[in-house]
Amino acid sequence: MDERRPIHEKSKQEQLDKVREDPEREFLTTNQGVRVSHTDDSLKAGERGPTLLEDFHFREKLTHFDHERIPERVVHARGSGAHGYFQVYEPMTEYTRAAFLQDPEKKTPVFVRFSTVVGFRGSADTVRDVRGFATKFYTEEGNYDLVGNNMPIFFIVDAIKFPDLVHSIKPEQHHQMPQASAAHDTFWDFVGNLPEITHMIMWVLSDRALPRSYRMMQGFGVNTFRFINAEGKARFVKFHWRPLLGIHSLVWDETQKLAGKDPDFNRRDLWEAIEMGDYPEYEFGVQMIEEEDEHNFDFDILDATKIWPEEDVPIRWIGKMVLNRNPDNFFAETEQVAFCPANVVPGIDFSNDPLLQGRLFSYLDTQLIRLGGPNFHEIPINRPLAPIANNQREGYHRMTINRGVESYFPNSLGENKPRPASVKEGSYAHYQEKIDAKKVRARSEKFNDHFSQAKLFWNSMSDPEKEHIIKAFHFELGKVSDFGVRKRVVDLMNNVDGDLAIRIAEGIGVPPPAEKGASSGTKKSPNLSQERTVMDTIKSRKVAILAMEGYNHDEVMQVRKALKDAGAHPQIVSQFLGTVKSADGREMEVDRSYVTTTSVVYDAVYVPGGKHAEALKNQGYAIHFVNEAFKHCKPIGAIGEGIGLLKASGIKGVAFVDAGSGGEAVSEMGVVTCGSQGDVTSFTGQFKAAIARHRHWDREKKEQVPA
Repeated sequence: MDERRPIHEKSKQEQLDKVREDPEREFLTTNQGVRVSHTDDSLKAGERGPTLLEDFHFREKLTHFDHERIPERVVHARGSGAHGYFQVYEPMTEYTRAAFLQDPEKKTPVFVRFSTVVGFRGSADTVRDVRGFATKFYTEEGNYDLVGNNMPIFFIVDAIKFPDLVHSIKPEQHHQMPQASAAHDTFWDFVGNLPEITHMIMWVLSDRALPRSYRMMQGFGVNTFRFINAEGKARFVKFHWRPLLGIHSLVWDETQKLAGKDPDFNRRDLWEAIEMGDYPEYEFGVQMIEEEDEHNFDFDILDATKIWPEEDVPIRWIGKMVLNRNPDNFFAETEQVAFCPANVVPGIDFSNDPLLQGRLFSYLDTQLIRLGGPNFHEIPINRPLAPIANNQREGYHRMTINRGVESYFPNSLGENKPRPASVKEGSYAHYQEKIDAKKVRARSEKFNDHFSQAKLFWNSMSDPEKEHIIKAFHFELGKVSDFGVRKRVVDLMNNVDGDLAIRIAEGIGVPPPAEKGASSGTKKSPNLSQERTVMDTIKSRKVAILAMEGYNHDEVMQVRKALKDAGAHPQIVSQFLGTVKSADGREMEVDRSYVTTTSVVYDAVYVPGGKHAEALKNQGYAIHFVNEAFKHCKPIGAIGEGIGLLKASGIKGVAFVDAGSGGEAVSEMGVVTCGSQGDVTSFTGQFKAAIARHRHWDREKKEQVPA
């Protein structure tokens, strides 16, 4: 190999060979050159015990990782926030002493930040990714932070692997590409060599990674916590957020186009919904396991790569959160808000979940550098409503002006104030858990079942959801250049389901597994499928009305009123802004022009009747608008002459009523049509029902649609 050639002229393989041959890279070491024997598990007091602070390898690895981005967040950099309040439905005194979970009349202020995980601040909202769902409760006992995601599990078991995970999925080191994407060699190389990630990969390649809106997205606490009541009794808990609008997603082609046409799609949707009074609402739920039942499951309840199936541990819905105010300043609030899972209040405590144990250290450590020092709690968005009294002083950006000479305890000059409080006086008391174990780098054997719940997830998906997962594998792995990496992932997925592995292989140019894996069986958890979500409302849905000169005014007004009365937001889309005249000379304001909008930002399309239909049929934009909506399985409605645009667009396999006929409307595969003499009330009823369904997946086989 010619060492004099510039590095950019050497092949990727030559560069890799040189790195692999370097004898100094054979052994993993600390930054001090000490060789490391194990880097998959932190040092714990027993296999299921808490992580120990003396684990210098763990501390060094996470400390370095936490400080790798300045000043942008290492992960969750692109976010959007909102203010609101939380109310509990009934007192939870039996389970926890947390004050904000006791009084149904009390509204606890909250601030919520939604985010993508991988991309930089300038990346798009609609990329395939996990979404952050972090909630800060400003309670009377201090701030409580529930730092979660829109998926109930995580990629790894132990936080010591978090730097490896993020390094693998971030843009590759040599050229900083690709942005906000897992579709590249290093991430899938990591996946193929880490079986514990299998379950999470199923979630990330599902529709859950493409939310239609933050308002239509679940949230999960991910980790295992504890509720502690006033008597000191503890229960293991997991936390859930459920959107009242249901759980709905975009389709992949749609996300790709939105990333270019409106990269702020999700944050814009959140902002505009709140401004229009469509306040996002979420129910708060908790799963609880009695301490004596801790080991009664075929999974370890401390394993963050596992769900607690609702069939085994039902969710109890205990309260509701409403987001009703946008921030006044993005930087001061959304960008400077600092969440930390260590911010808990009396009645909520930690478990020995090894992922959680690392997060308790990592979040605070990151904020010290991102927000300029130890006083970030004094930034208004982070400041608790509860009074602050302690002996912490000075440091970067100190804003409190402390009076008096004493800054220590005990003291006599200040009458021993502030003093520690008793439990009866509202102090926090850690749960007294007995630990009798050896210091080990190990994990419980139950943590090593990497495929059972991945199979459960696969079995629980509807047929359209399964097809979307397979296509996602084809895209993600189709971007991987290394044949060996693609093959290892196929072999890994063979442990989940043999047919799934074969379908993946045929789309990415690798042979199927030498021996087909077993079927994933029949065990299901139905609530894992989005097909079971809320589908009885069109509240806040956006509907495009395509109109040109000569539209039927009375018809449009009737349909538009019916949609508005049901909570939807119809918008008039035409060739130009301004006004457009009906066939009888009346005018209507145009909301969006062809060049300022696109079908992918709407939930449904309606083409009214009238003479304007002939002009629409001759406009490529209008034809493409309908085609694209049909391809993305969205509801489409047309009345009278408007049906002609649907026919001109090339939509096949759908029966339309005769344009001049009477009678009731007809709905097929989410396409609702009604003749010019037909019953408009029947049309609006069926069109609203089609919109409430969100998508009509039986259309997906019609790939001949040119959009």
